[in-house]
Amino acid sequence: MKRLAILTLILILIAGIAYAKDYEVKKKAGEYDVEIKIDKNPPVVGDNNIEIEIKDAAGKYVTDAKVKVEYSMPAMPGMPAMNYKTDAELKGSEYKAKMNLSMSGPWNIAIKITRYEKTTTVRFNVDAR
Repeated sequence: MKRLAILTLILILIAGIAYAKDYEVKKKAGEYDVEIKIDKNPPVVGDNNIEIEIKDAAGKYVTDAKVKVEYSMPAMPGMPAMNYKTDAELKGSEYKAKMNLSMSGPWNIAIKITRYEKTTTVRFNVDAR
């Protein structure tokens, strides 16, 4: 009976890890509500898919913006700062991109939304493992 309980607990833990939630950030950027999801939580060294959902003040999806993802790691002793950029592509009502985090540690991420010749930026930090 005790073995069955332990086995059940292990299976529940494995299922929880297999279906872990994405890394999610919700922020206000000027007149926009922005929801960002990264497919790994926590983000990992290597490829991480990022989805960006942008809604205007009326709650409608923004699908006519140019969205750029800029991610960087600050300089550390013996290592220069790392800076990367990628364009996000509109797929349905979300913008999607892939970030390749080259090493573990703290990363600064800026989502730049350009619409009607005005750029708004959302910033957040992640710790890649």
